[in-house]
Amino acid sequence: MTTTKETLYDALHQYFGFDSFKGRQESIIKSVLGGKDTFVIMPTGGGKSLCYQLPALMLEGTAIVISPLIALMKNQVDSIRGYSQSDDVAHFLNSSLTKSQMKQVRQDIMDNKTKLLFIAPETLTKEENIEFFKQVNLSFVAVDEAHCISEWGHDFRPEYRRIRVMLDSIGGDIPVVALTATATPKVQSDIVKNLHMTDHNTFISSFNRENLYYEVRPKLKKEQTLKQIVQIIKEIPDQSGIIYVQSRKSAAEIAGALKVNDIKAAPYHAGLDAKTRSKTQDDFLMEEVDVIVATIAFGMGIDKPDVRFVIHYDIPKSIENYYQETGRAGRDGLEGRCVAFYSYKDILRLEKFLRDKPVAEREMGMQLMQEVMSYSETTSCRRRFLLHYFGEQFDEDNCSQMCDNCRHPKERIDVKEDVVLAIKAVNELDENYDIKVMVDFVRGHASKVIKDFSFDKRPLYAAGKAQDATYWSSVFRQTILNDLLRKDIETYGLLKITEEGKAFLKNPQPFNIPIDHNYDAEVAADIEESKGSSAVLDETLIKMLRDLRRKESKRHDVPPFVIFQDPSLEDMATHYPITMDDMSNISGVSKGKAMRYGRPFLELIKQYVEENNIDRPNDFVMKQVANKSKVKINIIQGIDRKVPMEDLAEANNLSMEELYQEMYAIVLSGTKVNIDYYIDENLDEYAREEIEDYFMDAETDALEEAYKELQDEDITMEEIQLVRIKFMSDKAN
Repeated sequence: MTTTKETLYDALHQYFGFDSFKGRQESIIKSVLGGKDTFVIMPTGGGKSLCYQLPALMLEGTAIVISPLIALMKNQVDSIRGYSQSDDVAHFLNSSLTKSQMKQVRQDIMDNKTKLLFIAPETLTKEENIEFFKQVNLSFVAVDEAHCISEWGHDFRPEYRRIRVMLDSIGGDIPVVALTATATPKVQSDIVKNLHMTDHNTFISSFNRENLYYEVRPKLKKEQTLKQIVQIIKEIPDQSGIIYVQSRKSAAEIAGALKVNDIKAAPYHAGLDAKTRSKTQDDFLMEEVDVIVATIAFGMGIDKPDVRFVIHYDIPKSIENYYQETGRAGRDGLEGRCVAFYSYKDILRLEKFLRDKPVAEREMGMQLMQEVMSYSETTSCRRRFLLHYFGEQFDEDNCSQMCDNCRHPKERIDVKEDVVLAIKAVNELDENYDIKVMVDFVRGHASKVIKDFSFDKRPLYAAGKAQDATYWSSVFRQTILNDLLRKDIETYGLLKITEEGKAFLKNPQPFNIPIDHNYDAEVAADIEESKGSSAVLDETLIKMLRDLRRKESKRHDVPPFVIFQDPSLEDMATHYPITMDDMSNISGVSKGKAMRYGRPFLELIKQYVEENNIDRPNDFVMKQVANKSKVKINIIQGIDRKVPMEDLAEANNLSMEELYQEMYAIVLSGTKVNIDYYIDENLDEYAREEIEDYFMDAETDALEEAYKELQDEDITMEEIQLVRIKFMSDKAN
C-alpha cells in the first residue's frame, strides 16, 4: 500500500478544508497509512471518523467501514460526499438498496472510483459479498462502534463477533482499524482478542469533552420539570437537541407539550412504525424538527454534529449510557449543554426491571445504577467523576466551570478522621463488602447483612453514628474518587484498599470534600440560568446563513450539516467571505465544498455586507399546555377517522370508562360526533333500539337508572354508554 505524494497536511486541507489535526488524529492516521492494525478509543466529538476517512482517501483501493446502523451509514456517506465533487467517492451497501443500485456500487468499486464503502456486519457475512471482496483491492477494514463486539459492552451485537471470521474468508493481510467512543478496560481487551489484533497500535484519547457543560437538577413535579425543559430550549432557539425518556408515553407527552410551546419536536420510540421513525430521523437531520424526544431503550443512530443540548428527563441505567447519550451534543466542537433530571424514584423504578433477571445480571445492574446515583447526587466536579469512571485522572481545577458543581461550588469540610474510619472499616470487614453495607456498618444501621454476620459485634460498628447515610455515602465515594479505596468490578463493586489508602492510614492528611445534599428531601431546585449558545460576531447574519443552509439542504436533498457545519457558518459570520478564494479559507471548507455549495452563501453575504441590516431576536415566552382540551381534540379527530374505540382509548392513555366519559362531555358541550361506524359493528340492532327507546321516554340520562331498567333485557352498561352518546349527539346537537 502506498500513499499519494502529498503531505498529510496537504491532504487534510485538500479533502476537508482543515489546517490542523485534533488530539491524536495525526498519530492514528499515520498508523493506518503505515498498514498497522490500529485500535482507537476516542470520545464522541473527538474526530474519530476522520481517522479512517482521510487514510481511505489517500490510500490506493477501497476501505470497508463496518457500521451497525443503516441510518448512520447514510449520514456518513452524505458527509463524505459533501467534501467531494463526486458522489461515487463513498457508498453504502446494505438491504435498503435495490439490485440495480447494488450493481452500480460494485461497478464504482471495480472502477476504482470508491474510496469508502460502508456496510453492516450482516452484509459482510453474505457469500456473494465475500466473493466480490476477494476481487477488490482493499486498503483496510475499519470496525466502527467496536464496543458492539464485546458482551461486556453497553450495545452488544452477536454478529460483530463474526467479523474476524469473515475477514479471514476474504483472505489477504488486510489491516484492521477498530474504533469506539467508550470502552472500559474489560471491553478493550475483548475487542483486541476477538479481532486478533496481536501486533497493533493502541490510541486512547482523553474522555474529556471540554465543550460539554454537565448539570443535574432535582426532578420535581412533571409540570415544573417540563417548564424547565421548555425554558432551556427557548434559551437556545432554533437549535437541535435530544431529550431522553424511559417510556413511550413520556416521549409522546413531552413532544406534544413542546409543540404547544412553539418548539418543533417529535417523539421517537420503538412503538412507532418504521416509516414514521425514518421520517422523524430525516426531519431532524434536515432541521424540519429541532427536538427529538426518544426512549432511552431505543438507539437514535444519528450522526448530527450540531446537537446543542441533550436533556435526560429520566436518568439512564448506567454511566456508560449517560456518557454515550450526552456525547451526541457538541460534536462540532461548539458548546453543548447536558442537563439530567434526577429523582431517587427513577432509580427505584429501574430496579423493578431487574427483579426477574439472573442473579449476576441483577447485581451488575444494581452496581451500575449505584454509580448513576453517585454521579447524580455528588456535589464534587461531575467531569472528574465521569473521567474517573473510565480510568482517567483529572484535576477538577481544569473543569473551567463546565459543570454545575464547579460553577456553583458547595461548601467543603475536612473529613480526615472519617476517611480514616472508612478505610479501617473496610479492612475490618475483610474488604468483602460494597458501599451500601459499609455505610450501614459505620453508622450503626442493623441491616440483614449486618445481623446475619454479627457485624454489630465488631469494634468499629456504629463508630460513625453521629452522621447520616448521605454523609457517609459522600465520604466513601470521595475516598474512591481519590484512589484511597477502589471498587472491584469483577466482584460487583466490593471495596478494596489501595496502596494510597494504606499510606493515608499511616500518615493522614487534611481531606476537604463537599457533602452531598439529600435528593429525597429536596423539594425545590436552585436553578441557575446558563446560556448555551456560542458567541458569534454577527448574530443576524448567522441566522440568515442557517436559513439559507436549510433551503440549500432541501434543494440538494442532503442534511444541512453536509452543506456547512456550524463552525464554518460562524467563521463566515466573523470574516464575511465574498469570493470563492475567501470561502475556501473558511474553517472546514475545502475547495471542492466551496465550489459545490458556496455560491449562494457568497451572494447572501455580499448583499448583507452592502445593506448591513440588523434585527434583534425576540424574548422567550412560556405557554401553558392544555391537556384536557388536547385529549378531546384527539378523540374528535379519531372519531372522524373512524378509529376503533379501544385504539382511541389506548392512544390517549384512557380506560374505556374514561373514554366514554370524555366523549359524553364532548357531546354535552355541543359538539356532534358520528360513532355509527363503531355501534354498527359492535351492537346488535335490537339492543340499540331498546336503549334508544328507553332514552326517548326516560326522564333522566343517568346511566344507573338506564341500567336498572334495561338489565333484564341482557344489555350491558357499555352498550348503554355508547347509545347514550349517539343519542345525545343526534338529538341534542
